[in-house]
Parts: sequence; structure tokens; C-alpha cells
Amino acid sequence: MILVTGASGALGGLVAKKLAARDDVVFGTRTPRSAAERRIDFDDPSSLDLSGVDTVLMISAGFGEDDVVHARHDAFISAAEAAGVRHLVYTSLSGDGDHLAYALAHRWTERRLRASRLRWTVLRNGLYAEFLAMIAAPDADGVITAPLGEGRLAAVAREDLAEVAARVVTAPEEHAGRTYELVGTDSLGGGDLAAALGVTYLPGSLGAVRAAIGTPDGLPALQVPMVVGTYSAIAGGFLDGTGVAHNALPELLGREPESAIAAYTAALREVPRLTP
Repeated sequence: MILVTGASGALGGLVAKKLAARDDVVFGTRTPRSAAERRIDFDDPSSLDLSGVDTVLMISAGFGEDDVVHARHDAFISAAEAAGVRHLVYTSLSGDGDHLAYALAHRWTERRLRASRLRWTVLRNGLYAEFLAMIAAPDADGVITAPLGEGRLAAVAREDLAEVAARVVTAPEEHAGRTYELVGTDSLGGGDLAAALGVTYLPGSLGAVRAAIGTPDGLPALQVPMVVGTYSAIAGGFLDGTGVAHNALPELLGREPESAIAAYTAALREVPRLTP
């Protein structure tokens, strides 16, 4: 049996749709609503019942301070070991993302997984093109003010990452002991986003963004440095894809990746803009 965690989330939900027709898959969620779902709550170790599961797709439960995420992931991997799970596939962060504040929890989890008794595969996902729709949407005046500078992001469509995850978790023996870098094949800058929308790109400052999102009505305090650091890493040229030695996305898809700019523009209709 295959278990997919985070099935009610954005990435996990896409994976669940791709595997829904199979009779050997169960979906983990905090609030199960059908026989195909099992309660899996990373904050409740007693819910981590992995009995009968051979292979797990563990989608990172990364929203939280590092010590919280470490505890969640450690408990889950320990539960997998205790239940006799044979293979765990983990969705991590691309190697060029090591400058990001949320990278540490991913690298800690990778290390914990490699030291476990499980066979494993690590999917190092790049940042979503859909995430750009949140952090780099035009304002009401038709101006993109995101502080991306002249930097670029090797953004990847979430749909492609879901496709790779579904393929790997259903044929785990072909990917045992592998760490795959999965980033976009086209890097996008603020000018590209503006050109696609017919708007203007006038990058603002990191300080202005921090002030805008660090208000009582803004993001949780935990997320403010994460978002500002992401802007900074993009602007600094660390996430344009050149820091990845080998991008495995096209070969694992077996086709050309989806257009990141198309995923960005489509997501603008669905996700809230981060800053006013």
C-alpha cells in the first residue's frame, strides 16, 4: 500500500488526483472524509498509524519553527520505521535554496532519513511558479513592485512536481537512494512577469516589503523573514537554476516541463497577493 501525506494541501491534492484511480493508495489528512483517507496529523504522534503501508510519499510539514518541524518529521520517520514501511519519498527543497531560512529543516530531514532503516528517495523541489503569483503580483495600478531586482527564479509548475512525485512513489525501487533536483527550465525575472501581463516592473525595497507584511494584519511573525529572505535570494541570483548541477525534472517527467509563466498567470486568478 502507498500512503500520501498532506492530501488536502496544494501539492498533495494534485498527487491525490493523479493516484485516485488506484486501489492500493491511501491519503493522509488531518480530517479524513472517506474510506480512502486516513487521519495523519504531524502534530499528533498518536495519529501516525502506518500499519500496512509499504511506501510513503511524505510531503513536508514545514510550516513552523525549525524545532517544531524537526520533531514532526522525526516522529513520522520513526513511525514509518516502527510500522515496517519499506520506502519513503520525501519532498524537500532544491539545493540552490540553501540560502533560504526554511532550508535547514529540509536538510535536517534528509539527514534523518538517510540515517534511518528505510529505503528513501529525496525530491528537491524548486519554488513553485504559483508562489510567484503570491509574491510578485501587480498592484491595483498595474505595477509589479516585488523586490526581485535583476534576479531570476527557476520557477516550476506545481503540477509538474506532483506528476514526478506520483511517478516516483508508484515505482520506488527505480529511485532508491536517489536525490533529485527539480527546478524550472526557464528562469523568470520581474521583467518577464510584467511583459507577460502587459504591466510595469518597478522593484521596491526589501525594507518596504518587510514593513508591509510585518503588520498585525500581515503575515505571522515566523513568515516575515522567510518571505523577505526569499526575495533577497532571488534578487541575489541564487535561485536562477544555475546552482543546480543536474536538473532531473525533464527526464522524470518524460516530456518538456509546463510553462512556468503560464502557471504564474493562471495562479494570479486564484491566490491572494501578498502585499498591498
